[in-house]
Amino acid sequence: MSRPLSCIIVDDEPLSREVLENYVSGTPLLSLSGSCSDAFAAMELIRDNKIELVFLDINMPRLSGINMVKAMEKPPLIIFTTAYPEYAIEGFELDVLDYLVKPFSYERFLKAVNKAFDRLSVKSVVKGDRSGFITVKSNKRIYKIEYGSLYYIQSAGDYLKLVTPEQVIIIHDTMKNMEKMFPDDQFIRIHKSFLINLKHVKYVEGNEVNIGKEKLPVGASYKELLLKRLDDSGTISDG
Repeated sequence: MSRPLSCIIVDDEPLSREVLENYVSGTPLLSLSGSCSDAFAAMELIRDNKIELVFLDINMPRLSGINMVKAMEKPPLIIFTTAYPEYAIEGFELDVLDYLVKPFSYERFLKAVNKAFDRLSVKSVVKGDRSGFITVKSNKRIYKIEYGSLYYIQSAGDYLKLVTPEQVIIIHDTMKNMEKMFPDDQFIRIHKSFLINLKHVKYVEGNEVNIGKEKLPVGASYKELLLKRLDDSGTISDG
């Protein structure tokens, strides 16, 4: 799978929706298609759109999350979000993907998201031979990515987001494995979650680096090496 999962949030509490919206927006694996305060609006969204994953509160007025799942003939993947752990058994009897007890951390949220990708059998193989490009195999497609065209790679759990000017490809791999595929004189880590192509750096300002139309965070322990590499190459200075 080379695209994010389409998901919706269903929760009658505004604060809970806001927390989940922030989690989703910070996760390259996901694309938010809607945020609903009740089950009926959610079912309408699911009916009219291709929704693959639902973050669903259980205890809601009019129609509970559990009854919403029961009412759908072929529900999307469901991750229950609730403050009531006593519903867990009934939830798993409905074959829901995961059960998040509020308040839950982003790390726990991401673990549940990774389960969604595993359920949909995301498989990929990355090969590189230092010849100027890598090939990325995901499901039935093989992508050829030139080193020079790659802006950056972002990690999220066991998945990676490969960003070029033309496309964004999401694969199942780790940053550690990916680093081995690229020449050290062209690519550098600037953060535990980001590997960038020095060729596309426009400027460094504070703890951010500008690449393309985006500003990416620079970790404190990575900045000195980044500036040295840029200075050595004559590309840029922090001046």
